[in-house]
Amino acid sequence: MALLINLRHLEDKNVRVQGELTPKELEIESLDEVIHARRPLRYDLEAQKMEQSVLVTGTLALELDCECVRCLTAFRHRLQLDRWVCHLLLEGDDKVLVVSDCLDLTPYLREDIVLAFPQHPLCKPDCGGLANSQQKPEEQPGTAGMPGSASSAWAALDKLKL
Repeated sequence: MALLINLRHLEDKNVRVQGELTPKELEIESLDEVIHARRPLRYDLEAQKMEQSVLVTGTLALELDCECVRCLTAFRHRLQLDRWVCHLLLEGDDKVLVVSDCLDLTPYLREDIVLAFPQHPLCKPDCGGLANSQQKPEEQPGTAGMPGSASSAWAALDKLKL
């Protein structure tokens, strides 16, 4: 199933569409190793016909299941596009494909959703990674024998006198 807008309905008035698209319908279910789209995309859009184009505005929301790239903890990330805008040309070289008076918004939704995926998903901004989440500070690699535990890997270098 796709999100279709019938151009004939736009001739008289703006059209509002609300609903959900599954990750399978959007073809985003297996795009990334640490980001998983398992819940539907919710959309609330309004389409209006302009002279030789269609302007679509609205909101998009999607809950993503992510794994922190530092500590591998599972967490949810809410992707929210509150002011989503799509301008589709009906004439010219860059015109959109219209089939049976309908244009498919699905590829445009997919593109903007994927571009909004977190680039480096972290469970929290100050995540210390696997070493900090599983080991005591005195057990961290490279800190053995250092007085006062290791507040930093650079502490030993700070003591050098050159």
